[in-house]
Amino acid sequence: MSVVVPVYQGAQTLRALIDEILPWTTTRFTPAGRPMLVEEVLLVFDHGPDDSAQVIRQLAAEHDFVRPIWLSRNFGQHPATLAGMASSGGEWIVTMDEDGQHDPAAVGGLLDTALDEQATVVYANPTNPAPHGMLRNAASRGSKWLIAHALSGDNTRSFQSFRLVLGEVGRSVAAYAGSEAYLDVALGWIAGEVTTSPVALRAEHGRRSGYHLRSLLSHFWRMVLSSGTKGLRMVSFIGVLFAALGLALVLYVLVSYLFFDVGSEVRGWASTMVILLFGMGAILFSLGVIAEYVGVNVKTAMGKPPYLIVGDPAAGPLGRAESVPHEHRADSASD
Repeated sequence: MSVVVPVYQGAQTLRALIDEILPWTTTRFTPAGRPMLVEEVLLVFDHGPDDSAQVIRQLAAEHDFVRPIWLSRNFGQHPATLAGMASSGGEWIVTMDEDGQHDPAAVGGLLDTALDEQATVVYANPTNPAPHGMLRNAASRGSKWLIAHALSGDNTRSFQSFRLVLGEVGRSVAAYAGSEAYLDVALGWIAGEVTTSPVALRAEHGRRSGYHLRSLLSHFWRMVLSSGTKGLRMVSFIGVLFAALGLALVLYVLVSYLFFDVGSEVRGWASTMVILLFGMGAILFSLGVIAEYVGVNVKTAMGKPPYLIVGDPAAGPLGRAESVPHEHRADSASD
């Protein structure tokens, strides 16, 4: 298993996180009795404002399993996570935050869920509110609900930075995803079964979140643009709606003129509205058609693949779903 940690402000929290991961660098067992081993922890330095770089160097010198990944500049959480995935070598990839919210002891439960449900992506499903405050938590839930319902983002409400991904899927996404692709949306393009596993979140360890209003809005907008062309198709729908309103108004005017005594001032107003509605409808519908072609290029630019060839699932990590018998576990522990 490879653990990927994007690092922005981790000077105060990284050492405690590595100490918690350390016991899992020797073979341990998940709650269901499956053996699990963390072979490497990739700390991806994203050029934050604190002394994270020096802490990363110290941890790498102290632990053979710690691998620093140095980015050329600050790219953001998702690009840093992709860089870590691309550099990983584990059969499974775990992504987690640097601030102590995510408990490494919960990774075993994520792995059990993946093997029990034969899932290639497992998101932590928080059993308690995230430690960000009521307003931010409500905004996060609302934005995910909006994208799930308006843009058909089926798994949007499950998105979490604490996730378990099959290694070959994670590395493939890291290889082709474009700079503007939202990581979890890109995973959904090729992942087979996507599920969740209950996890309790912890409070951030003595530091404020690195996300501000501007970065959160940018984060949300990237998710909207990566969620497909449903937003573009809404332009065509609005154009058709305006054209239909114009047609309904034409019928209303004709009926009023032929069967009712309507003043001349209504005729002039109605004809103006008909022209406006039909004109706006035609323009918006034309823009919608153009947007469809733009959407095809957007998908190509983001790196959405037509397919992904993987190994036989039965011969890989998903094929080892059986628990180790208790006597074998005891022998392993004594060794």
